[in-house]
Amino acid sequence: MTTTVATRNSLLGRTRAEGIVVRHQVQVGASQFGFCFTAPQAMDRRGAGEALADAVAELRALDTTFGPLRERSLVSRFRRGEIAADLYSPLADLVDRCILMRAATDGWFDAWAVPGGFDPSGLVKGWSVERAATRLRASGIENYAIHAGADVTVRGHSPANRPWKIAVRDPYDGRRVIETLELTSGAVATTGAAGRRDHIVDPHTGHQADGFALTTVVGPELSAANGYAIALYAAGPTALSWFPTADGYRALDRTGRL
Repeated sequence: MTTTVATRNSLLGRTRAEGIVVRHQVQVGASQFGFCFTAPQAMDRRGAGEALADAVAELRALDTTFGPLRERSLVSRFRRGEIAADLYSPLADLVDRCILMRAATDGWFDAWAVPGGFDPSGLVKGWSVERAATRLRASGIENYAIHAGADVTVRGHSPANRPWKIAVRDPYDGRRVIETLELTSGAVATTGAAGRRDHIVDPHTGHQADGFALTTVVGPELSAANGYAIALYAAGPTALSWFPTADGYRALDRTGRL
């Protein structure tokens, strides 16, 4: 199921009442990210541009420093046993999130049960988006959407001063919208989108997973929603013993039911 939020490239405009609107798309590493946010009324174009630049710089720094495919990244060095996670607080945070997700999913999300050792790819993109969102909030921006492929996190209201609308599309028929979600806070993560299901491994067997189609997860944080979506796809019906969760993560099936 593919999630989409309307954004356009590098556009700064102004609504009648809410201040400057920024829409921007950027390539960072192998991933495409999209921003849409409304700046506070007191913020001018320069301030809005600086807020965007700060958030994008965070994404670039995290890709360089924590990218699992980069040989000298902290993740790669940790995987090879060259450094301890607690020497770098962001790395320790990422490792802790992977440990918690492994426990929460009965091992169906396991960053250590992949070829080559520790690989947090299932969480790191959502984690990076969350940190970019933190940079926006530090600049005073409270109404935003950031998306990365089929994943999105939102807060506040859209430029139309309404809840953010997120279209969830059938992975087997991209023309069909299964559900349109309206959120003012939270995240939507999708695994197995656009036919990409060969990258998910059953951590208990090491073989390609062949789970069921509950692969779109809605919840408070994008990194956890990413992890749950991967675990759900791998686990299939086994996941019903630990999902949905008490802290607000729910899955959307192909009929649009949560």
